[in-house]
Amino acid sequence: MDSLPAGLATATPISRTLGDFATGLRVEDIPADVMEQAKRHMLDSLGIAIAASGFDYAKRTAMAISGLAGAGAHPVIAMPIRLPLRDAVMLNGALIHGLDYDDTHSDAIVHGSASTVPTALHMAREHGQSGAEALLAYILGIEAASRIGAAAQNGFHLSGFHPTGMVGAFGCALTAGRLAGSTAAQIAAAQGVLLSMAAGSMEFLQDGSWTKRIHPGWAGFAAITATALARAGFKAPPAAYEGRYGLFRSHMHGPQPQDLSRCTEGLGEVWEMRNVALKPYPCCHFNHAFADAALALRAAHDLRPEEIKHITVRIHPGQVAVVCEPEAGKRAPANSYDAQFSVHYAVASCLLHGRFTLDELEEEMIRDPRALALCARTSYQTDSTSRFPRYYSGELVIETLDGRSLRHREEFNRGSDGNPLSSADVEGKFMANAQRQISASRAQRILDLVMGLDAAEGVTALTESLSA
Repeated sequence: MDSLPAGLATATPISRTLGDFATGLRVEDIPADVMEQAKRHMLDSLGIAIAASGFDYAKRTAMAISGLAGAGAHPVIAMPIRLPLRDAVMLNGALIHGLDYDDTHSDAIVHGSASTVPTALHMAREHGQSGAEALLAYILGIEAASRIGAAAQNGFHLSGFHPTGMVGAFGCALTAGRLAGSTAAQIAAAQGVLLSMAAGSMEFLQDGSWTKRIHPGWAGFAAITATALARAGFKAPPAAYEGRYGLFRSHMHGPQPQDLSRCTEGLGEVWEMRNVALKPYPCCHFNHAFADAALALRAAHDLRPEEIKHITVRIHPGQVAVVCEPEAGKRAPANSYDAQFSVHYAVASCLLHGRFTLDELEEEMIRDPRALALCARTSYQTDSTSRFPRYYSGELVIETLDGRSLRHREEFNRGSDGNPLSSADVEGKFMANAQRQISASRAQRILDLVMGLDAAEGVTALTESLSA
């Protein structure tokens, strides 16, 4: 078997460096813009969860988890049930992530907020921590998960693992440990425990199965479990990442590129929170530039679907397996989740309806013969000039029946730091999502509580406002 990497015996393990950062960070160390961005991303996550609470998958997930867990003290977002700590985190994580409308760290390809938001809020509630401490712990989780995911350089995805579930758990170890009052050594140990708990398979891509939806909630559940074990003195391997059977060796198949220095570089100086992209569309982030390109061409040329002969999506090779293949399935999505991972459907929906919202994921919209006809006339080409993975660039080429070739390129996906959403955009998205299930006045109350969280004595008012 391979030996440990050179110098490991004397080097500080990555998990301990992250543990030191988690215990040493102070609220005043966090730049004001990072704290404001954290609140906007938390708001975005909660709005998505409220919208998701009305969907069938959410009701079935709630039925299963509440049946197992029984009643508890922690409220579930927009649902009339309360669960024990870990179970509430698991269900609320599933609500945030289940519509694939939540934020993404572009370089890491990780949906960090889906696991860290519920972990931060419920652990802060459990331990009586302030709103500012909850935000700090949330930022810790984002900083760690983003770096660990980026270190893999897309290798986890290519090996069939879903980083949101896996590295999200390690990020949540910092979140949960900080709020529980763990020492740096205990937070390091929790990461070692998580090496045997973190999970997430990409097999859902084959048929639009629901398993991806529970990955971030399970990440939070596992992290809280690992935190408790570590605080009780449970022995854990120290080399969770760089070890002989550590995360990067056990979860990356073949000679995948990796850069383990990314796990800890710039901690406290470079804030990865600034590089987390919000989603303007409820689908895989890889599709967003193409949705914007389709809308731009539709508007610029008054383009009608019946005028279109062929559509070519020009996309980076690293994105193809997720949203382009198998192409027969992407051209005829089996369900709403399948449609969210089809670049063919995203483009067709925008060209046909001039929008892509949650409404376009309803069954009758997916089955619309006009949308399927556009999907059938769509194919892809690989584009090595894309800025992927730092940004999800996309170029669309449309050939019309009258011989025109129309082209539009989005270099920076909207919602990223290269093309950010405004505060008004974020608040507008939150209000639209929240009002699918609750009143405008109640949604405004939640918005105000989130945006004032850094000055709040605790998180109880916010978590109670979220309950049904």
